[in-house]
Amino acid sequence: MLAIAFPIIDPVAISLGPFVVRWYALAYIAGLLLGWRYCRYLAAKGGPVSPDAFDDFLTWATFGVVLGGRLGYVLFYKPDHFLAHPLEILEVWQGGMSYHGGMLGVLLAIFLFARNRKLSGLALGDLVAAATPIGLFFGRLANFINAELFGRPSDVPWAMVFPNGGPEPRHPSQLYEAGLEGLVLFLVLAWLARKPEVRARHGLIGGVFLAGYGIARIVCEFFREPDAFIGFLSFGTTWGQWLSVPMVIAGIVLVLRAKRA
Repeated sequence: MLAIAFPIIDPVAISLGPFVVRWYALAYIAGLLLGWRYCRYLAAKGGPVSPDAFDDFLTWATFGVVLGGRLGYVLFYKPDHFLAHPLEILEVWQGGMSYHGGMLGVLLAIFLFARNRKLSGLALGDLVAAATPIGLFFGRLANFINAELFGRPSDVPWAMVFPNGGPEPRHPSQLYEAGLEGLVLFLVLAWLARKPEVRARHGLIGGVFLAGYGIARIVCEFFREPDAFIGFLSFGTTWGQWLSVPMVIAGIVLVLRAKRA
């Protein structure tokens, strides 16, 4: 079966003796820094959250992403393993992050920061939501470079043979997710964020993000190979799809609430 050769890229971007920086780490850094600048740009257009507030919130968001992402992976994907090996929870360099956990960590950071600064949590959340697809885009590209989270076997012309995916050509599902969860969702939210009447309805952009990401993830999961230690669930669904359903519901509720306000 014909397939596109996977472009082997060293997961290590910079190596200076014992000092090693991986593309995955750079993806997190790029997502956070570019997201911070984009939030400042949106906040400068007017609203209850000042651009300067994001200088401090960047630290809160970083802790939310890293701690939430790691704990989410531990609790959502391998609770039995980490219960038996609790010290491995700290070994983040071995991999293992959950987007859904990272999202919950950022939501907690938004709530605590808004409460501490007496800001509107929904208004702050809208700006953060508009910038989040930037991090998703770079994160999925890093997944592709690492040849992880690859797709299901396929005979499409652009299928690839991944180093750890066996001999079958597979969907490059990481690129599907980078395009749908990252680029497309970013453009939709950017279009909404340009409208003053939309920004005035606090929670609307955040709701569209939650529902949009949830739908995009559910769709992409049909092309992505499920985690080997979980496999397929009822009716051929995946754990990633089930974790995304509450996001879609919460997003719809937020949108309806904002439109009634």
